[in-house]
Amino acid sequence: MSASLPDPERLVEALAAKMKDVITPDAGMVGIYTGGAWVAERLHRALGCKVPLGTLAVTLHRDDFGRIGLHRESRRSQIPFPVDGREIILVDDVLHTGRTIRAALNELFDFGRPMAVRLAVLANRGGRELPVSPDWLGADVEVDREEELVLSNDGGKLRFAAVKRP
Repeated sequence: MSASLPDPERLVEALAAKMKDVITPDAGMVGIYTGGAWVAERLHRALGCKVPLGTLAVTLHRDDFGRIGLHRESRRSQIPFPVDGREIILVDDVLHTGRTIRAALNELFDFGRPMAVRLAVLANRGGRELPVSPDWLGADVEVDREEELVLSNDGGKLRFAAVKRP
């Protein structure tokens, strides 16, 4: 059983505080569906970002797509600003193996060539399989090896749960 899980709403506040002095006014923020998009919405608002918020759907770029197929609620990526030459803040909820971030980078580059991509993650649960490290991190969170750390949006309130893998 996992230890007590942190409050994601407080982690968003802490993450915004870490980011506020280093985000440039013309940086573009992009959240990864679904949990990363929820976190990005909150960060975008808290940081007073002027560039519209973008979202990425990474299903088609995942290296396990052939095994797991399309997510039942698959969405389309939407980036309402030019990516070329712009600093991009990529936002995700939970960093585990690094494979979602790799897929997100592939999808992002379909929109153009950013000047730089920086990563903000709400929770790092460890278990990296690819060399991915966040620029900003809310917290390291321990869960059992056979559990997944899942972010949910319960009526506008973010919550973490440790869910046993099937």
